[in-house]
Amino acid sequence: MENFGIGSWLQRRRPKSGSKTALISGQQEMSYDQLAERSVRLANALRDGGVGRGDRVAYLGDNHPSFLETLFACGQLGAIFVPLNTRLAPPEIQFQLVDCGASALIHGLSLDALAGAGSAGTAVTRRISVMDAVGTKEQGPTAAEDFEEVLAAGADQYIDEEVGLDDGAMILYTSGTTGHPKGALLTHGNVAWNCLNVIVDFDFASTDVALMISPMFHVASLNMGVLPTILKGGTVVLETKFDPRRTLELIEKHRATTISGVPTTYQMLCEHPAWDTSDLSSLNKLTCGGSAVPMRVIDAYEKRGLRFSNGYGMTETAPGATTLPAARSRDKAGSSGLPHFFTDVRIADFDGTVAAPGSVGEIQIKGPNVIREYWNRPEASADSYAEGGWFKSGDMGYKDDDGFVFVSDRLKDMIISGGENIYPAEVEQAISELDPVGSVAVIGVPDEKWGEVPRAVVLLREGARLTEEDLRAHLEGRLARYKIPKSVVFVDEMPRTASGKIRKADLRKLSAGQP
Repeated sequence: MENFGIGSWLQRRRPKSGSKTALISGQQEMSYDQLAERSVRLANALRDGGVGRGDRVAYLGDNHPSFLETLFACGQLGAIFVPLNTRLAPPEIQFQLVDCGASALIHGLSLDALAGAGSAGTAVTRRISVMDAVGTKEQGPTAAEDFEEVLAAGADQYIDEEVGLDDGAMILYTSGTTGHPKGALLTHGNVAWNCLNVIVDFDFASTDVALMISPMFHVASLNMGVLPTILKGGTVVLETKFDPRRTLELIEKHRATTISGVPTTYQMLCEHPAWDTSDLSSLNKLTCGGSAVPMRVIDAYEKRGLRFSNGYGMTETAPGATTLPAARSRDKAGSSGLPHFFTDVRIADFDGTVAAPGSVGEIQIKGPNVIREYWNRPEASADSYAEGGWFKSGDMGYKDDDGFVFVSDRLKDMIISGGENIYPAEVEQAISELDPVGSVAVIGVPDEKWGEVPRAVVLLREGARLTEEDLRAHLEGRLARYKIPKSVVFVDEMPRTASGKIRKADLRKLSAGQP
């Protein structure tokens, strides 16, 4: 084969595991042969429609086999796959489609209105809709072709395009500190090396059954769970929406060995009434990211004989950077673990000096899983690397004497709410559009369910009036709902530095005792 990227994985897997179940989605089961054939047909159909090497194809939808069929079809053509977050508002979808220049958009039928509004005024010339789990169309425009009809019209001959590990495989958008998201360009090599890290450090096997309760448009779900399982020839169970009771039922039904999520999802599982009576004996790998797992949650799982592998990473590292071995979840509680097998992590001062154990500095990452660039952002790309090719995470942390990494602060003020990344600058920019707002700062405040949620601290212009309800109404439809502040605090003055910057650390202290 000339294709050494992920587009060839299914063809390489077919002689070894063709009849084995690759995907389970609801009542549907799909073998590796079937998944490969459908991806081949879609690749041909897309090529017949003008998609070729380097072109971008976007996907907007929940967990569904068509997501992976589109990914592997793009990989065959040397095209670049662009998954979009279904929770975004139309202007946010539109920005990402314009930025990446996608010519085709495949989306769930239930998201037809969002896809139509979001693709208006972009380079998208072809929309293809998939009969998703919801199965009904939202109110709004429709000009989409039917996915199954498009697929059926494609030839069944595999396209062996020359694709190398340095070629672009996917663009995943990560919220930017300037208010605009950046597209992280992951190469086929980034994806493959990340999968190798996962397989080595988590002992993935061909017998694994991975239950995916997190959306695949998030890099952690796709690259830490789905693709390593497929690379090894295991079985992936796709769940559209997370529901604690159904998740416990699916673990029993499919004898799932692997689940991955964020602390919130794990907490909701162990607090469900069915937790104590559910059969969890098949589970042997529980991976978690986003933030540290609360000790009470660790205790609940250990009582069932289960331990977590917590980790740290980001879209730009595809996404794994470190992982905490499950056996060390208690004695190294609070740590993000050790660097992945083929990845190096250092703590450095901003002049590049490597910090001594226990000293706080910037977490910097290097390895074949780390991106080289952001899509069409040469300045951001250049600013993201220290001398020697170390990627600057923007997060602060330290290593202990054993080399375990601890994240101590987020230099970029990112808020992680239920596993979703929220960058305050984006929310602040939208709030600043309101005339009564003199200045605004968005900070994260603790939340028992979601870990933390955004709070807006607002200083009004002299004589102006604005209610919390007015502010939230302004953001509705402009931002994804999880980004909209859950609380608003109006202040008489903003704490500022000598240069005029808002002192968010002071705001966090002031908010510490407030509900």
